[in-house]
Amino acid sequence: MVGVPGAVISLARLAQAARPGWDHSRPPGVEAGLEATRYWEPPTVTWSYAAHVAIVEVDPETGHIKIDKYVIAHDCGTVVNPLLVEGQLAGGTAQGIGGILLEEIGYDADGQLLTGSLTDYLVPTASDIPDMQMIHQHSPSPLNPLGVKGVGEGGAVAPPAAITNAICDALSMFGVEFNATPITPERVVQAVRGLRPGTT
Repeated sequence: MVGVPGAVISLARLAQAARPGWDHSRPPGVEAGLEATRYWEPPTVTWSYAAHVAIVEVDPETGHIKIDKYVIAHDCGTVVNPLLVEGQLAGGTAQGIGGILLEEIGYDADGQLLTGSLTDYLVPTASDIPDMQMIHQHSPSPLNPLGVKGVGEGGAVAPPAAITNAICDALSMFGVEFNATPITPERVVQAVRGLRPGTT
């Protein structure tokens, strides 16, 4: 015990004293329970850094988009659990891919929601998500004792920009530009043909 050298109590004895029951052996007036709470507040946020690169194939006739390669270089400072970090990056990237290629809230002319179920509101499935190559950079943050930074933010934000730029590059001979999401096959075909959305 602190301040009492040589005074020792086993963890099992401590656990027995902390639990409720008639044989707890606690001093009179001491309630059951074993709890310690401590808070540490960082002076500011610890942003992660990442760069996403996509290589895509686009069929200008059908508008089909295929992601051939996807690479993520990221820096979340000290990596405590690599599997957890890669899971957050992959999940966030899948969310970003859904946002740029599939997910859309649609309404008809009367304001009726047209995408009220997962039958109409498309989310990415395993077949929509490419293999991801992840490159880990490690520059510990000086703002906290562990040197850690955020992880999840970069995954969802970067794919729309990376994929849109790759699509525009693949269709550069047509001079197309996309400024709305999602980039669906229909919108690719309309852009290639120089049509306004909603025309054929």
